[in-house]
Amino acid sequence: MKHTHPLPGDIGLTRISGVTGTLIRVGQWINKDGFADYEHAFLVLPGDRLLEAEPGGARITPLAAYADADVLYVCPEHLTERQRTDICAAATGYVGVPYSFLDYLAIATHRFRLPVPGLRRYVASTRHMICSQLVDQCYLDGGVHLFADGRWPGYVTPMALYRLLAP
Repeated sequence: MKHTHPLPGDIGLTRISGVTGTLIRVGQWINKDGFADYEHAFLVLPGDRLLEAEPGGARITPLAAYADADVLYVCPEHLTERQRTDICAAATGYVGVPYSFLDYLAIATHRFRLPVPGLRRYVASTRHMICSQLVDQCYLDGGVHLFADGRWPGYVTPMALYRLLAP
């Protein structure tokens, strides 16, 4: 479900420009998640704040940081106020979790079904996460399982969130 005004618990999807955005876009295309302009995901928190995974670690910042950006806000239909509260409460526990560019490689490795020992455990780890994994994990911790397609825990990109929630 799409929103124009973000609510706590909503997922913000936006574009990343430059080389980093292009690399993420290509990685998402390799994973069959599409080739559109949503390379970053973040979680809207109460108090006009957000949680996002960044190269320096997950952080809480003002929502105003994206005031001039083209952001699509989405969430599952029928998300209750209690679920929104639980998702946002879970989010604060992930502040500082390191970002991992290697997770993109691990997700691609799984996509190509390469037999790498420990890959599932690595992708599912919450000790390092990309932005979409962080959002998905907050939802899981809040009692909302977004994907019912049998995918591995942590096997999620920003475009996977888009394809699930913004059709």
